[in-house]
Amino acid sequence: MGTEARRRPTLDEVALRAGVSRSVASRVINDRDASRNAREAVHKAVRELGYVPNPTARALATQQAGSVLLAVSHDDPELFADPFFAQVIVGINAALEKTDLVLMLLLADTDHGRARLERVLRSRRADGIMLLNLHGDDPLYHLAQQLDLPVVLGGRPLRGEPAWYVDADNRGGARLATEHLIASGRRRIAAITGREDTQVGAARYQGYREAMAVAGLDHTRVEPADFTEAGGAQAMARLLDRRPDLDAVFAASDMMAAGALRTLTAAGRSVPGDVAVVGFDDLPFARRTDPPLTTVHQPVQDLGREMAKMLISLMAGEHPSPLILPTHLVLRASAP
Repeated sequence: MGTEARRRPTLDEVALRAGVSRSVASRVINDRDASRNAREAVHKAVRELGYVPNPTARALATQQAGSVLLAVSHDDPELFADPFFAQVIVGINAALEKTDLVLMLLLADTDHGRARLERVLRSRRADGIMLLNLHGDDPLYHLAQQLDLPVVLGGRPLRGEPAWYVDADNRGGARLATEHLIASGRRRIAAITGREDTQVGAARYQGYREAMAVAGLDHTRVEPADFTEAGGAQAMARLLDRRPDLDAVFAASDMMAAGALRTLTAAGRSVPGDVAVVGFDDLPFARRTDPPLTTVHQPVQDLGREMAKMLISLMAGEHPSPLILPTHLVLRASAP
């Protein structure tokens, strides 16, 4: 028998026969995540070609990182104590528990942080990346686009349309919150917006403006903040100083709404008697504010869970669709 007849089929030939990429074929052969269709096609190609994995190559192929990375465009380590991000991480972990993947966390809002992220990814210490809290023309987004790794965004960037993301209906939820305040008889409705250089901040502000415009109401009672409780408290103080006649406030996050409640109480304004307050997120603490907070529910844990599931799907060679999660209003005592 000639040398050519004894030649072993290659992994590239298996991939070509199966109609999948080489990396997908490798994942199937090494019993890693892959779609059912990919598994069936690769196993069929292996049988037809008589492919036998090279033990050395197989050992190298299985040396994947076995981890995924959550990179947050933020430079404050206390961010991960924020109830919103804590809930996102709970959701991500719930999806990863069904795999052998390990979650790594990295803050990357400085040149040093982004350089460290690039080193981690180029050294293949992660098999995929999730991005969260992008703002402005975020360098983190552009860096991720350059890397040969699956990338999923939690929320969309302010500019650009990524291929894969999970987001909530921020504009629709903010419009719903404002419409509720209008329907309850409030007419001098202020807004505390989130960061102006984020898509979520812009979308929630747009929802507020749309509802006010449709009702023919003044939408200039607006103060920006940064999604934190301290920022919400400061913005509420500025509103009371500038527009003391306000009778309702839509705060674009529960944390900012909690700060607004604190400022209103300190100023002797009753809630909801003098000023009704609505937040956004429906984080667990919203049930425990004084009074309990009416808020827009977005499924925060689901946001994390769906991000991780989408990333796992991409790593398996599949092509999932972007996902917008629904929001709805939860009525409590701050704006019944």
